[in-house]
Amino acid sequence: MAELLLELLSEEIPAGLQVPAADQLRRLVVDALKEAEIDFAEAKTHSASRRLTLVVDGLPTVQADRTIERKGPRTDAPDKAIQGFLGAAGVSLEDCETREDKKGTFYVAVIEQKGQPVKDVLAGIVRVAVAKLSWPKSMRWADSRFRWVRPLHNVLALFDGAPLAGGIDLDKGELAFSGQTFGHRFLAPEAISVKDHDDYVAKLAQGFVSIERDRRRSTISDALKAAAQAAGLTVRDDPVLLEEVTGLVEWPVVLIGDIDPQFMELPAEVLTTSMRKHQKYFALESTDGTLAAKFAFVANMVVDDGGAAIIAGNQRVLRARLADAQHFWDQDRKKTLQSRVPELSNIIFHAKLGSVGDKIDRMTALAIEIAAHIPDSDKDRVRSAARLAKADLVSGMVGEFPDLQGTMGQYYALAEGESADVAAAIAEHYSPAGPTDMCPSAPTSIAVALADKIDTLVGFWKIGEKPTGSKDPYALRRAALGVIRIVLENRLRLPLREAFAIAGGLLQVDDSALYDDLMSFIADRLKVHLRDEGISHDHIEAIFALSGEDDLVRLLERVRALAAFVESEDGSNLLIAYRRAANIVRAEQKKDDEVFAGAAYDSSLGQGDANGLESALWGALEGAESEASTSLQAEKFADAMSSLAQLRAPVDKFFDDVTVNVDDADIRRNRLRLLAHIQQVMDNVADFSKIEG
Repeated sequence: MAELLLELLSEEIPAGLQVPAADQLRRLVVDALKEAEIDFAEAKTHSASRRLTLVVDGLPTVQADRTIERKGPRTDAPDKAIQGFLGAAGVSLEDCETREDKKGTFYVAVIEQKGQPVKDVLAGIVRVAVAKLSWPKSMRWADSRFRWVRPLHNVLALFDGAPLAGGIDLDKGELAFSGQTFGHRFLAPEAISVKDHDDYVAKLAQGFVSIERDRRRSTISDALKAAAQAAGLTVRDDPVLLEEVTGLVEWPVVLIGDIDPQFMELPAEVLTTSMRKHQKYFALESTDGTLAAKFAFVANMVVDDGGAAIIAGNQRVLRARLADAQHFWDQDRKKTLQSRVPELSNIIFHAKLGSVGDKIDRMTALAIEIAAHIPDSDKDRVRSAARLAKADLVSGMVGEFPDLQGTMGQYYALAEGESADVAAAIAEHYSPAGPTDMCPSAPTSIAVALADKIDTLVGFWKIGEKPTGSKDPYALRRAALGVIRIVLENRLRLPLREAFAIAGGLLQVDDSALYDDLMSFIADRLKVHLRDEGISHDHIEAIFALSGEDDLVRLLERVRALAAFVESEDGSNLLIAYRRAANIVRAEQKKDDEVFAGAAYDSSLGQGDANGLESALWGALEGAESEASTSLQAEKFADAMSSLAQLRAPVDKFFDDVTVNVDDADIRRNRLRLLAHIQQVMDNVADFSKIEG
């Protein structure tokens, strides 16, 4: 078996595009191999700053013979159409078979294709795959019309140890397939001839290129930890930055630099953000968890002086960056957050929803209303926090570092003498920003965070900008999930529909259907959120279907009680009986053109059952309905389910020994009403028709 080794060497590829591009290259080649019916054992990729690599192992040297069928026109089609098909397929009419389908009889060209040398097939596959690689942004270079993410310099394409014939068509010339690559741009720029994948990895390592991404990442991680430990420090965990730096260097060398002491008075978030965003530096921490006056970075160069010149250069660049941050810090504190609030009217939140200043006015009013449902909340502090929540958006620091919005507001608020919980609410009102982000737990923070998200949801629903498919440009799914998490994690008894209506009033909306639609959206997000708990989506739907249920804490307790009930033996059997009753009632209603659901049951007619089973069922239903109602009002949902469980025996006996469709029309209708009442009693607890299975 043979091996295909393909490397695309170019100028530096953006770090975030390397892995997706390598995966895409693998998919394009693998799909083409499958289409050509060429088997292989394994296909894997490597990626680095200047190269994408694909190795496909276990390939045959000759393609297997295969039969290709091409469907043609119907046999009664015009002769011109038939001749055109034969010419395109390269066959005669004698080479065709006839097949039938529901549309008629048609010709099928059966072409026996002899297997080609795999190296010839691969040359075409590679050419097409390279041309098909898509990038978020691409470029042209020189006078060619060929587009790629960065100028392409070399294509190593080896099959069974020999270069493939041909090359990549660059429109103005061809970049020929070769059997060589190049090492590190500065440390080993000479051409390197390779034989196969193992030889390629080994010789690149000699040429100061660590091509295996996982190994390169581990090398960086281990070297960072070792260098920090040698300085008596630890590396602040930052997997996203580690992944990015892995894509920026080919031969990682970790070095430690010093932060000028004059900048250590800046907030730690400012220091780390400046280092991370602009320079890709790693923050280091002292043993007590505080930010150290040192930073770690990964160079892409081995030098004779042990990196002293590189360290000095990076310290100089960082000093300039932090001097800018110091300037913003000093200038921002010359104005209060309150004085910045009017400037928010100059920032458009959305063309149809007004300015950020308008949003702040709505948030403040809504947060005060929400605070009434939050234990220990202080409306004055909620009002202050909501008014100041977005004032730092017009500060110099947030203008330079948008990721610090909220965080800088907290620092500025504390510097101005605001209470700690108001300052914390300014920082936390954006939370949770993701599934692993912490939720606000302080009363003031909860009120402002909910007001921000609910105003956003209702506002975008008002203007018809809802998420569609995979598109959610305004992060409304995240906002809805944030509302759900804040409410559930704080066990907040907030009637959501009422909160939506208050937000709607502030937006001059009075649309009951809009709030219903929003509640459905919340239900969908709740299903996703509870999936990890193993709670079935249909159980959530069964509770959400109950009119007026918008208390998520109560809803979740009901869902859990329902899940436990349905999974019990009594519950599963009663669900079967429920469906049986529903099916009978539905069929008979259609036959009689009469509605039995909601119609009064006449208990006196039930005396006609000699065994007393009908009367026993009616009595059990009355008892269960009363007990369930009492339990639901007391929010004892497990007890409500237990009340339903008592129905199992009388329902089972009724179906076993009582005939519903008897000759006496009055008794028949009465028994159908009884069956309908089974549904009614159970549906008071949950809409059992929504439960699947």
